[in-house]
Amino acid sequence: MDQQHKVFLLLLLLFQVLLVSGQTATQDVSGLVSLTQFWSNKPATWVGTDPCGSGWEGISCTNSRVTDLKLSSFNLVGQLSSGIQSLSELVNLDLSSNTGLTGSIPKEIGSLKKLQSLALVGCGFSGQIPDSLGSLNQLTFLALNSNQFNGSIPPSLGNLTNINWLDLTDNQLDGSIPVSDNQGGQGLDLLLKAQHFHLGNNKLSGPIPAKLFNSKMILEHVLLDSNQLTGSIPSTVSLVSTLEVVRFDRNQLSGGVPSNFNNLGQLSELYLSQNKLNGSLPDLTGMNRLTYVDLSNNSFNSSGIPSWASNLAELTTVILADNQLSGALNLSNGYSNSLQLINLENNRITDFNKGSKPIIFELILAGNKICLENGASQNSYCQQPQAMPSYSTPLNNCSLPSCSSNQISSPNCICAYPYTGVLLSRALSFSNFSNTSYYKDLEQTLLNTFRAQDLPVDSVSLSNPFKNSSTGYFQMDLNIFPSQTVSFNRTGVSGVAFVLSNQIYKPPEFFSPYSFTGNNYGYYGGEPKGSSSSHTGVIVGVVVAVLVFLVLALLVGIYALRQTRRANRSAEFNPFANWELNKNSGTAPQLKGARWFSFEDLKKYTNNFSEDNTIGSGGYGKVYRGVLPAGELVAVKRAAKESMQGAVEFKTEIELLSRVHHKNLVSLVGFCFEKGEQMLVYEYIPNGDIMDSLSGKSGIWMDWIRRLKVALGAARGLAYLHELANPPIIHRDIKSSNILLDDSLNAKVADFGLSKLLVDSERGHVTTQVKGTMGYLDPEYYMTQQLTEKSDVYSFGVLMLELVTARRPIEQGKYIVREVMRVMDTSKDLYNLHSILDPSIIKVTSPKGLEKFVGLAMRCVKEYGADRPTMAEVVKEIENIIGFAGINPNAESATTSETYEEASGGNVKNPYGNEDFSYSGIFPSAKVEPQ
Repeated sequence: MDQQHKVFLLLLLLFQVLLVSGQTATQDVSGLVSLTQFWSNKPATWVGTDPCGSGWEGISCTNSRVTDLKLSSFNLVGQLSSGIQSLSELVNLDLSSNTGLTGSIPKEIGSLKKLQSLALVGCGFSGQIPDSLGSLNQLTFLALNSNQFNGSIPPSLGNLTNINWLDLTDNQLDGSIPVSDNQGGQGLDLLLKAQHFHLGNNKLSGPIPAKLFNSKMILEHVLLDSNQLTGSIPSTVSLVSTLEVVRFDRNQLSGGVPSNFNNLGQLSELYLSQNKLNGSLPDLTGMNRLTYVDLSNNSFNSSGIPSWASNLAELTTVILADNQLSGALNLSNGYSNSLQLINLENNRITDFNKGSKPIIFELILAGNKICLENGASQNSYCQQPQAMPSYSTPLNNCSLPSCSSNQISSPNCICAYPYTGVLLSRALSFSNFSNTSYYKDLEQTLLNTFRAQDLPVDSVSLSNPFKNSSTGYFQMDLNIFPSQTVSFNRTGVSGVAFVLSNQIYKPPEFFSPYSFTGNNYGYYGGEPKGSSSSHTGVIVGVVVAVLVFLVLALLVGIYALRQTRRANRSAEFNPFANWELNKNSGTAPQLKGARWFSFEDLKKYTNNFSEDNTIGSGGYGKVYRGVLPAGELVAVKRAAKESMQGAVEFKTEIELLSRVHHKNLVSLVGFCFEKGEQMLVYEYIPNGDIMDSLSGKSGIWMDWIRRLKVALGAARGLAYLHELANPPIIHRDIKSSNILLDDSLNAKVADFGLSKLLVDSERGHVTTQVKGTMGYLDPEYYMTQQLTEKSDVYSFGVLMLELVTARRPIEQGKYIVREVMRVMDTSKDLYNLHSILDPSIIKVTSPKGLEKFVGLAMRCVKEYGADRPTMAEVVKEIENIIGFAGINPNAESATTSETYEEASGGNVKNPYGNEDFSYSGIFPSAKVEPQ
């Protein structure tokens, strides 16, 4: 024993020596440990007590202090804790492309005074952007785009006087754009070193402040597109002589374009489309750097197409469609050889002088008077534009191999697991998508950048070019293949992702500005083959690991023993043992897949039921977002004391929810029934309810086809409850706030709190106290108190009317059913409903099938239940309407963009690229559970 004791002391001494030499600072270790306590999927290499000395992937150190956290696409799940403040030497923080990271940014992040780059691109963060970010005076790069941040832009960001890149695109930010005032208030106009203001695709409102721009600025990109901005374009924009890209499109701007706009001599891309601009077309003469101009969907008028549209030296694209332009298009004086597209469709052009020079660019005049003449429709320029051609990076003079195990062939014909994502341009400067040289330039510059950064990249490939009609952004799938091995390790992925998310890669001018969102990477491998240094590192690592293991084995053993005992106690504990102690509770619930959660579990998973995790509230209580240990997102519905049910009623709801399984029903994950609490744990549905989408609150664009798909999904879920559940279930509270949208925008019926089992099939109804929501209540049920499936049908009919009008069932004392009946005339176009329909779905042309849809809705709201269709019949009719609109309701995926455009009246191009409609008949994905 004495000899063993000496050996143990010697090993302990060696371990202490290793720790002392280069030991990571204590505060950094505690900060990283604090972070991982809120993550359920930390990197496997984060073990031991010395992050700087033991190979923790994604971490870089200087003088034993953590300076870089580059964890992009690490599959992290959880929240960013206040422990981040301990990493006081941090210079770069990149958590991009971890969609499982949710919750708010802690205000303590403002303690990182040395932070220069903060990238949280493409995560799941929400809540308000903390004011404390304004105290990061060294920050030069801030990218918070593609999250779910809400609230206003903090004026304190005006303190970031060193900022170069500010990207808040694709969130849910609202309110006005902050500018400074005479009382010391801060604003974005103070950011004189900024070259990039990217604020598009939010809900910003009010006018564009004139004070936002001044002559001291060096801005290159100002992107305010896809917001709710009003008023006129401020003339002060022209004071910023360095501007290269201006995007004010997809707002509600009015008035004319400032006459001094042509002072912007460096301007390359100008997007002003889809506003309410009027007057004459702006004079862009002399703006010789312009490559792309889009002024479409406004109310400009002109007696002729201006000459600058064809003769500016570098202009590739001119889009003036959907205005009120008249007169002639004259090309008799020739045109610039750089031209690729002139789009003048849907105007009032009466004459076209081709001139003698052959037209070698795309010219679109469809929808003008000149194309209505006899035989004119045969001219190429009178036809609708063709769909975007496909592209995929070709092989490099090699034969395509046969790859297995989900591997993909690289352009060099090597099977591997590439790192993938979406590369997106926010201001494209070309429109000739059949010219593959653009794609080849992108591929080559990407590869050159990765190699210059000494990253293990063999090749890259691009595919599936797509222009999103709702944002105007152009995107492609990007595959990045590892060199000398079949897969990347985490260090390789984080290096590649950092280059893209932090804008180290500089693309060709035609693709700038860009953004990149990476996908989770699940194929982490080892070091590249043939690296002797890596073998040496492995040997050293093994030796150190053995020493560490011997010292920590005892601690690990004690911990494991405690965990085993705890697990045994949990296994022995019966979650329903105390159920019958509750008065009139009856026997414990009979569950079909749902599980029990303790109060302490749910308290932990929701961060102590924090306000930041609150995603809904009402008379019943609150709903919280939670993260289970495996990373699964859930919604925890916590009943308020005054709205709790009796134990029997709560048990009935649990049993009911655990038995229904269908693609269009929200699934129950589990429940909690202890400590005086009643909580239901549902699958997390990220995109809110239909009410939010129709009102614009969620930011989800609801075109006609999407509304049809939503109606079909909700109808299928409801039909399953009526037809396949055993016994049948009457929902009793169908309304727009109970129809949710998942990641793929599939509709899911939620909230079964008022549902009733129809156990007496002979009578076909349940006599019960009237419950439900005013405006959706079946009048027959209200009068007789006899609840049937047709009561749900009535409510669904009201929901259908809500989908076509975007109005609440009762608004300002007016009932939607009566209002439709009052103005409806089936002998007229759109049944004479123009005054009551949602303007956004009839903006350009009549949506196909709308009359049939309204007719079906009115049959659903017949006074007597016997006159209403069944939900199964409703499903069939909506399927027929969707088919009439040109869409296959049973398609495996979204249809082609041409079909969407046709079905939507020429206004939409495939906004459903990721939607999954793998349905089969009325009851797709149904799993019938016996009682």
